Amino acid sequence: MTIQQLLKTAPVTTLLLVSFIGLFIMQVLTGVDANNPSTEALLKWGANALPFTMGDDPWRLVSSAFLHIGLMHLLFNGFAMYFFGQIAEPMFGSAKFLALFLLAAIGGNLLNSYVTWQGILEGTGQPGISAGASGGIMGIGAALLIAAVFKISVNGLVLNLKSLILIMGINLVYGFAVPGIDNAGHIGGAITGLIIALAIGIVHRQRMAAIMQTVAINQSPYQANTQTTQNNYQTSYIDQSTISNVDLDNNAHFDDDTGVNLPINMNANRVHIIDQETIEQKTAVKPAFIWQLLPWLVMLLISIGFVWWWQDIHQQIVQVLKAVE
Repeated sequence: MTIQQLLKTAPVTTLLLVSFIGLFIMQVLTGVDANNPSTEALLKWGANALPFTMGDDPWRLVSSAFLHIGLMHLLFNGFAMYFFGQIAEPMFGSAKFLALFLLAAIGGNLLNSYVTWQGILEGTGQPGISAGASGGIMGIGAALLIAAVFKISVNGLVLNLKSLILIMGINLVYGFAVPGIDNAGHIGGAITGLIIALAIGIVHRQRMAAIMQTVAINQSPYQANTQTTQNNYQTSYIDQSTISNVDLDNNAHFDDDTGVNLPINMNANRVHIIDQETIEQKTAVKPAFIWQLLPWLVMLLISIGFVWWWQDIHQQIVQVLKAVE
């Protein structure tokens, strides 16, 4: 897929990739080491660190998702974003895709902060630093996993569930096998993506049910009308003498399909049937429209939950600091 095609089919994915690369270039131009950036440089550019993120800089929950620790980290996440994004964005829509990425990234950073804080309380951990789009990307991957379960297609193609499970499994195992990987961020992002994708999958199932209902409604009067028309035609064909002895109405019109003069009233009945079908079709689609609000409601609830979670960790840290003083 060329850059032009990616920009057309997945504009948010392209924008995110450009943001990752642009931020990295700005770091390098200001003197940051491209392969091994210092802790001070990463903190300056918005990395996630417990004392700052849970203190006065909650914006680091988002900014750290665009910051990468070295060129290889950027290339790895950039490829993963390209691979998942070109599929997920056309499937979920650009707005839901962007919200999914951001919430998954925030969820991953919050779980990282929570695990770090619990480790400090238990005396088994210490404050660290994390950055990268991995949490958001894992959320997208988990969402695609749910999409495969619900058989949501993109451009007529259904995702392979086994392949997605394999890819997600490799990423999780790699994170636990290699030191320095933010496993909590990966898991938090994946869980967030799963929850959001479940809502999207339910909407898809409701939409498909509405479509099937609409098709059934449309077929029923059509079949009945076709049967009535055939019966009328056969009766008229047998009783030819009756047709020849009846004066045709001046308001009748000629039906090119059957070659028989039909009264205006029959045409009016057809119009009435069409109008009825249109009304019933609109009625059948309404439940799907209402269900479309579900993903946004779920994302709103997740956002509220994240705000509460941040405040809870923040208050715990404040209380501990006051007790120490």
